[in-house]
Amino acid sequence: MSPIAALSGFLALLVAGFPVFLVLGIVSLVLFAAEGRPMVALPQLFIDHLKSDTLVSVPFFVIAATFMQRGGIAKALVDFTYSWIGGVRGGIALVCVLATMVFSAISGSSVATAMAMGTLLVPAMRDTGYDEKFALGVVASSGTLGILIPPSLAMILFAVVAGESVPQLFLAGVIPGMLQVGIFAAWIIYVSRRRGYAAGSSMSRAEFWAVNRRALPAMLLPLIILGGIYSGLVTVNEAAGMAAFVSIVVSVVFYKGCTLSELPRILADAIQATAVIFFITIGALAFGHWITSEGFARQMVDYVTENELSAWHFLLLINLVMFMLGMFLETIAVILIVVPLVLPLLAPLGIDPVHFAVIIVINMEIALLTPPVGLNLFIMASTTGAPVDRVARGVLPFIALLLVLLAMVTFIPKLSLFLPEMFYGR
Repeated sequence: MSPIAALSGFLALLVAGFPVFLVLGIVSLVLFAAEGRPMVALPQLFIDHLKSDTLVSVPFFVIAATFMQRGGIAKALVDFTYSWIGGVRGGIALVCVLATMVFSAISGSSVATAMAMGTLLVPAMRDTGYDEKFALGVVASSGTLGILIPPSLAMILFAVVAGESVPQLFLAGVIPGMLQVGIFAAWIIYVSRRRGYAAGSSMSRAEFWAVNRRALPAMLLPLIILGGIYSGLVTVNEAAGMAAFVSIVVSVVFYKGCTLSELPRILADAIQATAVIFFITIGALAFGHWITSEGFARQMVDYVTENELSAWHFLLLINLVMFMLGMFLETIAVILIVVPLVLPLLAPLGIDPVHFAVIIVINMEIALLTPPVGLNLFIMASTTGAPVDRVARGVLPFIALLLVLLAMVTFIPKLSLFLPEMFYGR
C-alpha cells in the first residue's frame, strides 16, 4: 500500500471520530495485511517493545499523579506557592506557573497537571477578576510543563525507543523547563500590570507558617524522586514505585483528601490511564515499524546525504513536520512514530539524541495546545465548563511563547546539554 493511501485512511478515521489508539491499530493491521505479512508478527513486535524495563516506571508515575490530583497534594502545593508570591499583582496566575512546576516534578503527566490546577485555580482567578480566556490559557499552557520538567513520561518513552539514558534525558529538560517558567512568568506580569489585575490577599505570619508546614509532605515527593535518582540510591523504576507509595500515604494520612475505601476506585482510574498510554504505544509501534520496514528511514538518510542538508535545515524541517503531526496525533504517538524514523539521521548530522529529545518534547507541549486534538484544551473545557474555542483563544499567546522557547532550544543545544554534560560527561 502506498504511503498516500495509508495517510488518507489514517486521516479519514480521525475525522470520523475514532480514538487515536484505534486508528493507529486499524491502519497498522491493514498495512501489514496488504503487504502479505503474517499477523503473528504483530504480537511478537508488541512483546519485544513492551517488555522494556524502562516502561515499568510508567504505571507508578501515573498512580502518583492520580493521587496528587485527588488526594490534596495539589492544593497543598498551590497554597504553599500562594503564601510566597500570592500578594503581588498577577499573583494567582504566577502561583499557577510555579505550583505547576513543582507538581510536574512529581507527576510527569501533563493531563494530571492541567486537571489539578484547572480545578483549583481557574475559579480562583475568575473570582479575583481575571479575564476568563487569560485564566484558561495560563492553566492549560502551564500544564504542558508536566512533560518537560523531570520526571517526564514523554522522556521515558523517548528513552525506550532511542535507547538513551532516562536520567540524562530528565536532566536535559531542567534548564528548558526553567526557561519556560521564566518566559510564562514574564508574560503574566506584563499582562497583569497592563490590565490592572488585583494582587491576592496577604497572609498573616501565623497563616504563612501553617501553610508552609502543611506543604512539607508534598514537597518531600520531588526530593524522593529526583534526589533518589541522581544520588544513585535508587533506579528510575524504584523512584517511581516510591513516588506512588508515598503519594498514597501522604494523600490518605496527611491531607486526608481520600479515604481507604476510595483507594480501589482511584487505583482503577490510574490503571485505566496507564492502559490508554500502552494502547497508544502499541498502535504507534506497529505503525512506526511499518514505516521503518518500508525503508523510509533509509530514503531520508539518502536524501539528506545527497542534498547536503545541514543540521539546522533538518531541525527546522522536523519542527514544521512535528507541529503539523501534533495537530492530529497524541503526543505519545508522535514520539513513537517520528523518533524511529529520524534517529538514523541524527549521527550523520551531528545532532545529539538528548538535545533532539528536548526539541521533540517542546513540540509535543505545543501539540497539547493546538486544535483539533490538543488534549489540554479538552481537559480545561471539561474541568471548568468553558467552551473549547474559548480555551483555544486563551492559549494563543502561550503557543507563541512556546515557539520562542522552541527556537532557543533548537538552535542553542547547550540549553539542553549543559547539565547532562556536567554530570555524565557526554
